[in-house]
Amino acid sequence: MKILAIESSCDETACAVVEDGRTVLSNVISSQADLHHLFGGVVPEIASRKHVEAIVPVLRSGLAEAGLSWPDIDCLAVTCGPGLVGALLVGVSFAKGLAQALNKPLIPVHHLAAHLAANYLNSPELEPPFMALIVSGGHSHIVLVKDYCDFEVLARTRDDAAGEAFDKISRALGLGYPGGPLIDAIAASGNPEAVAFPKTRLADHSLDFSFSGLKTAALNELNRQQLQADPEAVKQGRYDTRLADFCSSYQHAVVSELASHAVTACSALGVNRLALAGGVAANHGLRQLLSRLTVQNEISLFIPPVQLCTDNAAMVGAMACYCPQPPDLDSWDAQPSLDLEDWSREQTQAFIQRGRLAIS
Repeated sequence: MKILAIESSCDETACAVVEDGRTVLSNVISSQADLHHLFGGVVPEIASRKHVEAIVPVLRSGLAEAGLSWPDIDCLAVTCGPGLVGALLVGVSFAKGLAQALNKPLIPVHHLAAHLAANYLNSPELEPPFMALIVSGGHSHIVLVKDYCDFEVLARTRDDAAGEAFDKISRALGLGYPGGPLIDAIAASGNPEAVAFPKTRLADHSLDFSFSGLKTAALNELNRQQLQADPEAVKQGRYDTRLADFCSSYQHAVVSELASHAVTACSALGVNRLALAGGVAANHGLRQLLSRLTVQNEISLFIPPVQLCTDNAAMVGAMACYCPQPPDLDSWDAQPSLDLEDWSREQTQAFIQRGRLAIS
């Protein structure tokens, strides 16, 4: 089955064609990152307008890159949430109109489930059940993947997500948006033990994440050292040791919490496979630390290539292959705050109603 997928949840307009949920035939992305960098973060109104401008050219490129025409497409898919409401509405409205015009089925896909499905494209041997660490700009989840559409969230952030923790410190340093890749690049030449940042200890011993205390400690250290980066010098690889050590220590503190909690969840439930997903999965420090910890704990680790970690439509097409088709286009819409477990329950109920899932 060939699925044409559309992604527009934040600041990337993307279209891809995926075959049978595992093979990428095309993957086209139009990024707005350079534009939003001028404002220090994503401006929702600008993002929505740029999606409107880009979506038709991106769609045409996605179809052309796959070497296909409309009769070759069996199904459409689109990210329905969570995300920026205006951005989501552009993609969802466009996809619904396209589905109606072409008389083709349309599958709505949860954004975090799509990030997780990026692993299916790179590791066709991966099948549920397994554990997943999903980390992005707005979410930090540890998820038990019981089946393709059956998720149990074991832990989530109680304040800032990991991506936000990077972006906020990046802005404080004067590096701007997006912060994660810039801090990651600078951290590579620093000492991760140069600054002793505090480790979060939740009173209830939960696996939930909390980065607000770490962020405050980092801001205090930044002010104590009077650190300020020159973005142009950083782009040229010119920065002092203090900045490199600060970024390396801060990054290590963030990724250590993510990695240790994920491995602990695997050990506690006896799960020996862990998949990493989301935009922060592109972080080299996180990838390296998880690789070491999973080897030490005899856990198989699955990580998508960097180009499939950030927002793209190929991951949407991969996830759509395993989702039920809604009864009609009017039964769903864009949902900017769509919870992963709520969406999972809806998928399970849809499978039961269609007789594709037995009730145990």
